[in-house]
Amino acid sequence: MPGGGRGRNLYSPAMTVRSTLGRSSVLRSGRRAARRVVLRGRRAIPTVSFERLPSASVVRVAYQVMLGREPEAAGMAAHLPAVESGAIGRHDLVAMLRGSDEFNRRPRFSARTFGHSIHSGRCQFIRGLPRAERILDLGGTHLHSDEGALVGLGYPYRFKELVVVDLPSDERHEIYRSTQRPTEVETELGLVRYRYHSMTDLREFEDSSFDLVYSGQSIEHVTRDEGASVFSQVHRLLRPGGHFALDTPNGRVTRLQQQAFIDPDHKVEYRLEELVEMATRAGYEVVEAKGLNYAGGAVSTGVFDADEVARYPGLFAEADDCYILCLLCRRPA
Repeated sequence: MPGGGRGRNLYSPAMTVRSTLGRSSVLRSGRRAARRVVLRGRRAIPTVSFERLPSASVVRVAYQVMLGREPEAAGMAAHLPAVESGAIGRHDLVAMLRGSDEFNRRPRFSARTFGHSIHSGRCQFIRGLPRAERILDLGGTHLHSDEGALVGLGYPYRFKELVVVDLPSDERHEIYRSTQRPTEVETELGLVRYRYHSMTDLREFEDSSFDLVYSGQSIEHVTRDEGASVFSQVHRLLRPGGHFALDTPNGRVTRLQQQAFIDPDHKVEYRLEELVEMATRAGYEVVEAKGLNYAGGAVSTGVFDADEVARYPGLFAEADDCYILCLLCRRPA
């Protein structure tokens, strides 16, 4: 607009088109018909919220969603009076079922939700990382949150500073591009700063300046030589006694899934012994080697079954038989 104002341009081409279409009797009739269809659909959908359902229905819905079944007579007898009296809240009942042995034994994921199964396990790994004041996250942008991946996945401890190093969006593979480019974000846990460059070049950071370095699903995106360089550079950046944690696909299992890499941007998918050797060669002590999503059936038969692997989320001691490798390494004090 003249004068650089931000008011709406009443004479834009889009406004003219909308005005013309609005005068069409055919289109007006069509809009009325569409509105009637929407209203009928809304009437067909139950509108009673969980908070307003009858108490017996609350118990049934909670069991159906959390355990995949109707409540047995004993369960109804135990929970219905408590819900009716307010002794337990409706969402408390859902939480109680979530904490039950049955819920934790029940297969909750399948091949259709394979990625979500992996994600839930990575959240467990993140929550188990050591407390740290200064943290470096390699490849740690989050496509849906400015807080970054480490905070988004549930790191539980407050920190003074978390530095995220990741490629600028236009240099990433197209499946990882985003319009977000934050520089500093204050989170409930502490300050998150961003640096946009390759994780293979960490020269800007001072020796012994971090307590924890994390690399989540990143080391496989660089070559073996570059990966060895990352291990070496991180060792320099860690204070004595500091930790380097990483998770990455297990090549022993992913090769059963398919011959090509499971991600078009991967340069390598390591086996456990290769990753441990890389860490020890760089001077680390390997504190823990665990795995996510147990794939023992695939390893024993040589046949990959996505449903089976998805059914076993979480952390497992038999890392070599899991879909994802998780290493926690320490720079000796």
